[in-house]
Amino acid sequence: MSNGPLTLSARLCLLTWDAAGPAAGAHRPATVRAGALVELARRGLLTDEDGIATPVDLDASAGDAVLDGLLELVRESCPHPWRTWVTLRARVTFDAVREQLVADGCLRAEKRRVLGVFPTVEYALERVAVVEALREETRQILHGALPVAGISERDAAFAVLAAAAGLLDRNTSEGRIGQLTERAGASVPGLEAIVREVSAAVTAGRAVAASP
Repeated sequence: MSNGPLTLSARLCLLTWDAAGPAAGAHRPATVRAGALVELARRGLLTDEDGIATPVDLDASAGDAVLDGLLELVRESCPHPWRTWVTLRARVTFDAVREQLVADGCLRAEKRRVLGVFPTVEYALERVAVVEALREETRQILHGALPVAGISERDAAFAVLAAAAGLLDRNTSEGRIGQLTERAGASVPGLEAIVREVSAAVTAGRAVAASP
């Protein structure tokens, strides 16, 4: 993918935006949090212990403010399963990623006043072409003819989470999702199960948000 330097959570956050502003949906913060959890697991900073998201090293750092903030939160909190962490205080991670994207020039913060009195901030996509390319590349991973073995493990994880969140315009076959999930955890022990857990939590949250 052309957006390699961006974390999984940042890329997922970008996919929730279009030229008109942020996509609606209460499940968006959970989607971004899921990306951060998988990113930490990929980097070996979080591991699975009997279904519990567990810091590997109390002194290790990801070198990214958003990821380090989440890692600190996990360290200072009671132990929780992966699915719980997808939603627990997820807005904190979402807001931090959004501000990071503003600082990187991917999003634009616009100050406004509601009813001419109350100050508020609205966010708009600044780099439309970046998101369009990201969306098309993700479609190719999910629906294209590219063999799964030719897809990077990181991109496979990203595509699975994007599909779980319903960020693209059509569904992906369960077989393809299963193959991509296996690919995502090919070289990191336990990561395949983690991706399954957090993506299932995102899908469940999306269903709740869409219910009347």
